[in-house]
Amino acid sequence: MAAGLGTRMRSRLPKHLHPLLGRRLMDWPIAAARELTPDPLVVVLSPETAEAAGTVDGARTALQQEPRGTGDAVASARDELEGFHGDVLVLSGDTPLLTAALLHDLVAEHRRLGAEVTVLSFEPPDPSAYGRVVRSADGSLSAIVEAADASPKELAIREVNSSIYVFSADALWPAVDRLDAHNAQGELYLTDTVRNIVEEGGAGAVHLSPDPVEALGVNTRVDLADAAAALRDRINEAHMLAGVGIIDPRTTWIEAGVELEENVVLHPFTVLAGNTKVASGASIGPHAVVVDAVVEADAIVGPFCYLRPVTVVEAGAKAGTFVEIKNSRIGARTKVPHLSYIGDTDIGEDTNIAAANVTANLSHRPGVGKGRTTIGRNVRTGVDNTFVAPVDIGDEAWVYPGTVITEDVPPAALAGFPPRQVNKEGYVRRQRDD
Repeated sequence: MAAGLGTRMRSRLPKHLHPLLGRRLMDWPIAAARELTPDPLVVVLSPETAEAAGTVDGARTALQQEPRGTGDAVASARDELEGFHGDVLVLSGDTPLLTAALLHDLVAEHRRLGAEVTVLSFEPPDPSAYGRVVRSADGSLSAIVEAADASPKELAIREVNSSIYVFSADALWPAVDRLDAHNAQGELYLTDTVRNIVEEGGAGAVHLSPDPVEALGVNTRVDLADAAAALRDRINEAHMLAGVGIIDPRTTWIEAGVELEENVVLHPFTVLAGNTKVASGASIGPHAVVVDAVVEADAIVGPFCYLRPVTVVEAGAKAGTFVEIKNSRIGARTKVPHLSYIGDTDIGEDTNIAAANVTANLSHRPGVGKGRTTIGRNVRTGVDNTFVAPVDIGDEAWVYPGTVITEDVPPAALAGFPPRQVNKEGYVRRQRDD
């Protein structure tokens, strides 16, 4: 269920679409559910959320046309589940800390007890806003009472509803048909289906989450930040157990889609985002941001470095202090040590880019637009060079300090001598011969 707009987020963006460590909020419980291979997988959206979210890969979409409560949200999925007679697992789209293991245990308990409805419960530090789980004398599920409708005795109950359920499909739909909006909120409560099933003699069960954190929902930006911190810790722990060195896990943020090999070292205040891939032996940070980039074995990134999308730093290369690189390939063992911007550029192996170099990718040639710079193997640039694309610097060329390069430089040439570019062809080769 991901139809709610989440007014307590105080945002024009629907709550379930808020970004959270590389995914939207609703994608986290969906990812946990996918590990149970549900068929079909149905996501309930509001028209506003659907317009902003688009489709969800591998899932059917149902629309809840009006915000009439959780019971109506589940009813909106009925057509997509037409003819289905198995167990229906209902998740809330604002519970990003759910794990597949917990969901597996929930479904297993439901089936072991032969229940027609099983609710996932938990005991949070502050149960005040949650619906209370009311058990029968034998411990089975009797009812769920929303906090706004609960008596003082019921409010004293600390076990609460997570809004996550397993229903027998054949019991669910008749119970949904009996829902009414005679309550404090004037909504159709999915929790009332529990009462309806039990009143009809159906078996109700409860599975208490061993870790209350997994069942916590997100309703405010404070909740979102708390969930992000918990996910950060979970992701970092998994990487460290797999052999990644994280010097300070509290200041290191790694999004869900990042791939790290063992023996990578991450220094404090490092952010790895998107589909970044980092190979064994690479060192990143401190104070580095890497987004949708590839860092190959034994490369060094940072400190204070920004790698933007479609960047590849090849094996043994260096992207150093106050360096920004985007849509570029930095060749093996090549160094971009400090104070440079490299954009839309291919640099060969064993090249050294001196301080304060800029590749200006917006071409000076009419009608060309953005161009690409190519810098060859074993090139030596000078301090304060600008390369105005499109331009090609040949292998083993040298560039004089302070030069703006606007024309191609032949291999092994010395280029520069401001205010106009001059190419001394063969200069580097003659110097070596001497």
